[in-house]
Amino acid sequence: MKLKNVYLLIAGLLIISSCKKDDDSIGEVVPPRLLSEVTVEDDAEIIEFLKTHFFNEEEFETPPEGFDFKIRFDTIAGENSTKRSIFDHPNLITQTISVDSENLGRADDNEIIDQTLYTLVVRQGAVDGKPTIGDFSILRYEGLLLDGTLFDASTNQPVRFNLSSVVRGFGNGMKNFQTGTGPFENGDGTVSYEDYGIGAIFMPAALAYFDSSPNSDVPSYSPLIFKVDAMTYEPDSDFDGDGIPSILEDLNGNGNLNDDNTDDESEGFSVYLANFNDNDDDNDGILTIDEIELDADGNFVGFLDTDGDGTPDHLDNDL
Repeated sequence: MKLKNVYLLIAGLLIISSCKKDDDSIGEVVPPRLLSEVTVEDDAEIIEFLKTHFFNEEEFETPPEGFDFKIRFDTIAGENSTKRSIFDHPNLITQTISVDSENLGRADDNEIIDQTLYTLVVRQGAVDGKPTIGDFSILRYEGLLLDGTLFDASTNQPVRFNLSSVVRGFGNGMKNFQTGTGPFENGDGTVSYEDYGIGAIFMPAALAYFDSSPNSDVPSYSPLIFKVDAMTYEPDSDFDGDGIPSILEDLNGNGNLNDDNTDDESEGFSVYLANFNDNDDDNDGILTIDEIELDADGNFVGFLDTDGDGTPDHLDNDL
């Protein structure tokens, strides 16, 4: 389950170095590529896949006996030449997400490039509501290259991920899925869910590992596919336990919690804790949970601004 090793690794080791995906070899040192160049190439490859492949939608529409509710892709050709492409499916959702080359370790490139994320919702979950980028999600997944190579997968049992601690494309894709009911105890130590969301996320390298994959099976600059089963999620998750729901720590409102770090200058080069992962957001020695308003049950109520300067106490280290 290498998916967890993600965004903070990317933000720290930060990503980018290498030639064309098919020419990569382990340990090879190659010149880095521009974000803008990789973006065009990856989007073309993803669109080509979406236009030339279909999935087993008939099985989902009328499930045969014993159907496992797994997505299967195949090429539109031969006896499958009349199949509807994934690209033409009405449940294919596109999102535009801006990526700054500086967040990929490329401060000198000065590029901010829009990426297109594609999410196929094969079955929407039965429970109203969808997770935010700050929530914990309970899910199963498989990670694939566009050629079908499986490089990572959860076990059959669901796993729990914070959607800001995985690659950015995965977290943003999961926001499109309603979830299911459960967990139900199976009597053997495992649990199951019913009527959960099922789909696939197609992401360019800039929303995945770019050139810093923790998995040797993923070449640099690879667009990826993640098949997902969205079991359930934990609304208003508080990743660092500082009393503030993580989604409220997206200060710049760009849907990326990892680039919001109030005290980055005082933390120093060796430490980078974004606010959603920092229990003292302004590094003033007073825990964030002691600088916000909570109700009698310890639930978040609002922000305090003791000196009235427009900066909330938990982000204001000059009080």
